[in-house]
Amino acid sequence: MPIAVDIDVMLARRKMSVGELADRVGITPANLAVLKNGRAKAVRFATLAALCEVLECQPGDLLRWEAGEAGGAGDG
Repeated sequence: MPIAVDIDVMLARRKMSVGELADRVGITPANLAVLKNGRAKAVRFATLAALCEVLECQPGDLLRWEAGEAGGAGDG
């Protein structure tokens, strides 16, 4: 997927564990791991907003588009 997730970068910058972030955002550590590892098919805006609030960052600090990655308009 051409969307890369940089939650681990922000976790390191904030010196925060996955468990602490999951607890503060209100999602399970397993669901956070799916998102963090780039295996999520979607993310709710409410979850993205909560991540940004807790990590004190912008959505672009967590998500970025990488050109040339597998996946295109026809992929589903």
